[in-house]
Amino acid sequence: MTSEQKYPTLFSGFRVGSLELKNRIVHASMTTRFARDGKVSAKLKHYFSNRAKGGVSIIVSEPINGHRYQSDPRKLDVFNNRAARSLAATVNALAKFDCHLLGQLQDNGRGRREQGRNNAAIGVSALPDDLSWTVPHVMSTQEVYQLLEDFVLSCKNLKRSGLSGVEVSAGHGHLFHQFLSPWCNQRDDEFGGDLAGRTRFLGHLIQGIRDACGKDFLVGMKLPGADGITGSIDEAEAFAIAEVLGAKAIDYWTFAWGSHSHTLYHHLPDAFGERTPYAKAIGKLRQASPKIATGALGYLTDPNEAERLLVDGKADLIMLGRPLVTDPGWGVKAE
Repeated sequence: MTSEQKYPTLFSGFRVGSLELKNRIVHASMTTRFARDGKVSAKLKHYFSNRAKGGVSIIVSEPINGHRYQSDPRKLDVFNNRAARSLAATVNALAKFDCHLLGQLQDNGRGRREQGRNNAAIGVSALPDDLSWTVPHVMSTQEVYQLLEDFVLSCKNLKRSGLSGVEVSAGHGHLFHQFLSPWCNQRDDEFGGDLAGRTRFLGHLIQGIRDACGKDFLVGMKLPGADGITGSIDEAEAFAIAEVLGAKAIDYWTFAWGSHSHTLYHHLPDAFGERTPYAKAIGKLRQASPKIATGALGYLTDPNEAERLLVDGKADLIMLGRPLVTDPGWGVKAE
């Protein structure tokens, strides 16, 4: 960095967990469907490498196949370790640009992203998906514990392949979000009921990853801001959830809006509306545990906006999706 650097905070080094980052730019998880047969294809490796070369310090993968019932060949098969060698080669390719790779854990639950219903869906409660009317199989308590074991095993496999950590995606109305929501979660076992019960699944998952992978393995989390559903998660409930989970061993977090429902459009704010519309709310939510590094997410496209969010203390990391899809050199150009 020189004295003439226009965005000195954005391009300053920053420590997250055990990682020393070259700057504050993170490639947020984006679905590419470039994986083939559960492995990193040449196209996906090229995609990641171009973004690393373009100036990002962390890349969060699209959701992996992380448990025994996830088998989409267009996702990286980490549970069965089919992606191990291709992931290790990708990690080495990104290291040349001082860029770290994280895997993302997620399950759609009752959510359906393609036409038709998902007859294999698992869920927290027997509620239909608003968009596809998929009604999931409700997991028993034993099946919930099996799911936790599967995800922890996948994290161990990620670490063996050289990845720097994992992001747990608990937003957008998917399975982990459904555990948290007082509207979605109608369970009467230890994973339902009050706030302590509804956050227990994610608490166990974080602890399980820590026990299996150690303190140097980065654990990030995407949590719901407000999902827009009556009786579910508003910003007050989001803050209460963040207070509970912020006491766990999380290295960074970010917050997402909307749900896989009639509020899906909240996920991508209106391009003709307010710029960085969630920045103020993210700044408030981070106060639930200020020690945790916070990523800003949601209609961020301009390095001037990014610098201002960092300077104002609303975020520590800038998480970009579509800007990096359209321009892999966003970082080096801004610098």
